[in-house]
Amino acid sequence: MRSYFLKRVVSMFITILLITALTFTMMHSIPGGPFTREKAVPDEILRRLNEKYNLDQPVFIQYLDYMKGLLTFDLGPSYSKIGTSVNDLIVGGFPASAKIGLLASILIIIVGIPIGVISALKQNKPIDYVVMFMATLGITVPSFVVATLIIYFFAGKLGWIPSFGITNPLGYIGPVIALSGYSLSFISRLTRSSMLEVLRQDYIRTARANGIREWSVLGKHAIKNALIPVVTYLGPMIAAILTGSFVIEKIFAIPGLGKYYVDSVNNRDYTTIMGVTVFYAVFYIVMVLLVDLAYTIIDPRIKFGSEK
Repeated sequence: MRSYFLKRVVSMFITILLITALTFTMMHSIPGGPFTREKAVPDEILRRLNEKYNLDQPVFIQYLDYMKGLLTFDLGPSYSKIGTSVNDLIVGGFPASAKIGLLASILIIIVGIPIGVISALKQNKPIDYVVMFMATLGITVPSFVVATLIIYFFAGKLGWIPSFGITNPLGYIGPVIALSGYSLSFISRLTRSSMLEVLRQDYIRTARANGIREWSVLGKHAIKNALIPVVTYLGPMIAAILTGSFVIEKIFAIPGLGKYYVDSVNNRDYTTIMGVTVFYAVFYIVMVLLVDLAYTIIDPRIKFGSEK
């Protein structure tokens, strides 16, 4: 186990190094810079700004300077928000994104998995057809369409929820539903297909033939094994949802991490782009590592390294 995690930590650092190098190179390969505006900035002012932020140095030197700061968890200053560091932007924007993402993740898990299990147990019955129809609809309809419909009917026509912002608990309803629609539908379909595959296995037939109660067969054998592919999807999904949805946050005017990322791309704010990208990459890798740990809890037969 120890050697396995050591290898994963090493691969994590290599992955982050590659991500930072590729992102940094692609940003600087695009014509223009963070201080390029439609209204031309005087050359002298532009020169002084580049000198202040070391943008007049070769790209390789700039990259080394950035990596030195990254090693001390200093993501640098924001070029578009003067006087604000990227660390401050992430600390200020991540909680809003995380709250919505956490609520959406909880909704996906407590609704999607049970629906998938019920649909598998009631295969080819009316409830199965209804669940699969709704799940297919949830996968095919884009999240921005769902968000627009929620704002139009429930905020505009009925006035049940705010049309933007999360100033009160009702403000979470629209973003959470819009954000969870696709993943909830996908999880329910994935759970159903995995559950059906497990129920056809010989050991399930043997357990039933031996007179083991149905709830015990389902709970101790079928559901636990059916959840392995579901957990594989849940890790990256939670990482993506918790770090913010660019589209949903833009539609509902939520000051989250996704909004800052979109603004930084529009303004070519190099440090903010890099900071949010690195933050998302680390979060994603950690969630994948937690998924590996969850495997051993769900199925004790799964071992890592020399234990396998």
